[in-house]
Amino acid sequence: MILTDMLGIDVLDSNGERLGEVSDVRFALDAAPGPLLSKARLVGIIVSPRTASSFLGFERQNLTQPWPIAQLLRWRHRGSFLVLWEDIALMGPKSVRLRSDFTPYESGLTR
Repeated sequence: MILTDMLGIDVLDSNGERLGEVSDVRFALDAAPGPLLSKARLVGIIVSPRTASSFLGFERQNLTQPWPIAQLLRWRHRGSFLVLWEDIALMGPKSVRLRSDFTPYESGLTR
């Protein structure tokens, strides 16, 4: 599956109830950047209950300017959460189904 194919698809809980849409993904670098980029590992998906539109970088908690845009995007994505890759039970072309015991994590970034 291509990453852009994931964006905008519905996210369902284990009972089939819609929780939102995939609005972004999170990657981690397993090593410090060197002369060559280190390999990126998919950590999880960001689920937004209202919209799959981009955060435009405003998920970073220290970005506050321009103020109206930051406030609008934070309001629009309120309730968004991170789901770890291991909590995904099934990923299909039209939806993502989560495990029954998944844990929602804070979606904001501190850096």
